[in-house]
Amino acid sequence: MPDLILALKVDVDTERGTRLGVPALARAFDELGVHASFFFSLGPDNTGRALRRVFRPGFLKKVKRTSVVSTYGMRTLLNGILWPGPHIGARHAHIMRAVRDAGHDVGIHCYDHIRWQDGLHRMRMGEVRREFGRARAEFERVFGVPATCAAAAGWQADAQSLTAYDEADLAYASDTRGACPFFPTVRGERFRTLQIPSTLPTLDELMGRPDYPEESLATHYFSLLRRNTVNVMTLHAEIEGMAKYAWFREFLTRAMSMRVQFVTLAEVARTTLVAPAAIPVHELVLAEIDGRSGTLAVQGNAVA
Repeated sequence: MPDLILALKVDVDTERGTRLGVPALARAFDELGVHASFFFSLGPDNTGRALRRVFRPGFLKKVKRTSVVSTYGMRTLLNGILWPGPHIGARHAHIMRAVRDAGHDVGIHCYDHIRWQDGLHRMRMGEVRREFGRARAEFERVFGVPATCAAAAGWQADAQSLTAYDEADLAYASDTRGACPFFPTVRGERFRTLQIPSTLPTLDELMGRPDYPEESLATHYFSLLRRNTVNVMTLHAEIEGMAKYAWFREFLTRAMSMRVQFVTLAEVARTTLVAPAAIPVHELVLAEIDGRSGTLAVQGNAVA
């Protein structure tokens, strides 16, 4: 096994990110011979409704330090408020298919990003099935085949969403923050869809903080990479593919000079599932993550 292995997971949250950020990332990956795992928001872009988060601890601080207006654009920030949110799958199916055709993983991020991220834990099981069902139907319309993987919007997951994944017979999911692939349990109920957690902080959790100056951020990331295991870095099409594209392109170049091996999450899943009995079982819990507002799904204690 190579010393340093890194899987790049790309969350695509918005119409603008799909239209501009995804092609930019795809070009960079093509130039460097890197494959990644893209997870698409497939329905309406209602980003403007995220303003409801204004009362969450840490939300306004994050908005300020990450330059949300310049990153996402004013029009995106008004989607779903002053005008109906544009339907991402209807507008940009050709971009999504081009990513698949270039050899990257493609999977479900969500149908309506804001509805899932802000509303999952208030939904009943029927609502969760319908919302995830809309995403599955749109994915199949775009790609012509059923989805085999998902990565939840805002790292929001619970027993109901994990049930929906098992019912869809997914190969793997990446809904959590943690250290290694695992099978999740919630309140004693075990689920069979493999979780591959993000192991590294996201760029927007670090950027704009005095203790993480941009000129040393790449060095900080390289210091976090663990050897002889799989590191998972979540990117956002709107950040690494747009606002911080130059930084990310340089990061990739430096990583390749260090002989970092890039893999997809599908490759991680296939390798891990060869020996299912050896995969650890961990609780899935909700917890706060430094640099992000609200709670996220996190890999908790191991279960015997």
